[in-house]
Amino acid sequence: MMTAAESNQKVDAYLRRLNALLRGMSKEDAHEIIEELRAHITEKATVNGEVTTTAVDAALAGLGDPDELAAQYATDAVLARAEVSRSPVRILKVLFRWASLSVAGFFVLLGSLIGYSLGLAFILSALLKPFFPARTGLWYFPASGDSTISLHLGVTGSAVNGRELLGWWIVPIGLAVGSGLLMLTTQFALWCVRRYRRSRVVRVR
Repeated sequence: MMTAAESNQKVDAYLRRLNALLRGMSKEDAHEIIEELRAHITEKATVNGEVTTTAVDAALAGLGDPDELAAQYATDAVLARAEVSRSPVRILKVLFRWASLSVAGFFVLLGSLIGYSLGLAFILSALLKPFFPARTGLWYFPASGDSTISLHLGVTGSAVNGRELLGWWIVPIGLAVGSGLLMLTTQFALWCVRRYRRSRVVRVR
């Protein structure tokens, strides 16, 4: 059975390892994390006013591997920067980083890329319509050889054998829909970021 001193040494070793893995953060932020976790371990390991070795082991096991925990904090620090931004470019940079760290981040990035791409496609069609009216817009193309059809937001190509659906209405509609998609995608990405950060905090605490 470990003594109280050995238990303290085990906690200190865990926190030193974690602190070394937080080198990408500022010293102040890393110190705050370490002290918060030290208090968390002490609270969880205290039974009837005394710190027990079994409870210490359970508290450390609950926190998990220091490498994985450090990766969570690194991800949290990256995502925190996204919450104060409304720039799609800045948000996408953060999501690319998140996607490299977790499967959840990958799917959020994928959904955001689709939303931003569609939004930009509508906006570009609206902006390019006055310059290329014959081949820019929302077109309906009956597929040749079978009964399938396709909708094509045609910035390039021609409207041969196709029918334009919106005409010049693509300008106001494209701007409105495109802007709306950009805003909704940004809100979706930020909602996912906040949800992930809240779930992570609950897990650690």
